[in-house]
Amino acid sequence: MTREVRAFAVTVLALATLGAAAGLVWSGITPRAPYQVTDQGTVLADPSTQALIAADGWFAVITGGLGLLCGGVAWFAARRWMLPVLLGLCAGGILGAMLTLWVGSTFTIGAVVVEAAATPGVKVVPGALKLTASGVLVSWPLLAVGLFGFLEGMHGYRESPLRHPYGDPPEPL
Repeated sequence: MTREVRAFAVTVLALATLGAAAGLVWSGITPRAPYQVTDQGTVLADPSTQALIAADGWFAVITGGLGLLCGGVAWFAARRWMLPVLLGLCAGGILGAMLTLWVGSTFTIGAVVVEAAATPGVKVVPGALKLTASGVLVSWPLLAVGLFGFLEGMHGYRESPLRHPYGDPPEPL
């Protein structure tokens, strides 16, 4: 196995591992939407609940923060294999976000007590954790690749001979 393939694989596996851990964190801190159990099935107990939006928000914060962390660490650690690590950030970020969604919606961690203005005698249960805005799935790979590219661009600009096309600038008097 070449070093480039190994750098890609290590990056993807590291981000996938972080994705599983992030799913547990997401499941632990995100509030659940309250549902009423009726004869017709389960219905949203409180239509004005913000829990559905909070699940999307917490997902974006957790995966976006991990994207920034991974992009910065990858740029500082992988100076020799830039392209494989960059591709690994993209693929691993997508895999990590999907694992975060799967683990967070499969395993219930934390308090699942819900409160809602329900009719007396009607059972209120916590709903499953899910995303309503699927666009937040790209926050991890987008921020990881974006920060990596930004850092590389700043480094390339600083080291570029085009920065001073006529030689070194004159010394200030």
